[in-house]
Formats: sequence, structure tokens, C-alpha cells
Amino acid sequence: MFSAANKIHKDKNAEPNEFEVSVAQAFFDLENSNQDLKSELKDLFINSAAQIDIAGNRKAVVIHVPYRLRKAYRKIHSRLVRELEKKFSGKDVILVASRRMVRPPKRGSAAQRPRTRTLTAVHEAILEDIVLPAEIVGKRTRYRLDGSKIMKVFLDPKERNNTEYKLESFSAVYRKLSGKDVVFEYPMNE
Repeated sequence: MFSAANKIHKDKNAEPNEFEVSVAQAFFDLENSNQDLKSELKDLFINSAAQIDIAGNRKAVVIHVPYRLRKAYRKIHSRLVRELEKKFSGKDVILVASRRMVRPPKRGSAAQRPRTRTLTAVHEAILEDIVLPAEIVGKRTRYRLDGSKIMKVFLDPKERNNTEYKLESFSAVYRKLSGKDVVFEYPMNE
């Protein structure tokens, strides 16, 4: 009747790979075993999942969730990530909403693209999704003489206990998803 296949819906009815099936199975197991997450997970599903290598033989699990379900996922984010990290021992779990970029309209076209579908807006939203239990309190972009640039993102120190061990994972996942280098820090108190 119900199985892990109901927990993953890929675009264009593509077949999920075995890692995505294992993540969907973890969602299904959590729904059946965890009583406080059962009612929230009942209607939720994922689009895809990927495993990203991080420095030092660590790995991160990036789970893409549907954009329209992002608010429901945010309500249970901390509990869900904690339980999924137990299932995938030693791996950091990061939930990211699936967003779509739209190319600029052709010259002379009357159609306008929504601001939320621009490359910059999508990358900013992905950055906020990646660091989710914490909030971004500041950003600095450093331009080097060789033309490269590095963005420094300052996170809210209130969530330092929950996110400090994941900072390398955050930067590796953002580099993989957007191609931009980011350094995450906490602001210095004066």
C-alpha cells in the first residue's frame, strides 16, 4: 500500500537511483517509527538526493525538497535533520528547496521574468536554505588581485552550537550547487 516509493517524486517520472531510494526509505521509516514527526511527514516527499564529498573523508547528504513544501519542511527542520543524521551516521544532512532559474527574455519580448527566478535570487535563496537553523546576519565579498572573489557569510551566533560543526559542509554544498566559494563565520563580539 504505502512504501518508500511514495516519498520520492522525480521530475518527468525519472527513475530514482539507489541512494535516492535509501533516503526515501529513511523518510518512510521515520514516518512509521517516530511519533512526534509522523503527522508532519505524512504529506511530505522529496525530489532528489545527492551525496557530496567534503574535505577530510566526510560526506554531506543534500536532499532537494519541492519548493511548495518548503514551509512545511521548515517547521520540522531541526528535528528532521537530527533524526536523518542519526540514520546516515557521520554525514551532515542539508535540505534545499528545488528552485528554477529562467533565462532573461529575448530582446523585444513583452514577457518579464519574475525576480525570484533570476540567477542571483536563486543563489541567495539556496544560501539561506543551506544554513537554515541559523540566519545570515551579514555578507562581505572580497575581491583578490588575481580576479577571484570569496564571499564571507556571517551567521547568527545564537545557533552556533547547532551549526558550528557543519561550516565546512555548508561551503562545500554551496560550491557544488552554485559554483561560488563561500566562507562561513560568526561575527566577533566587541
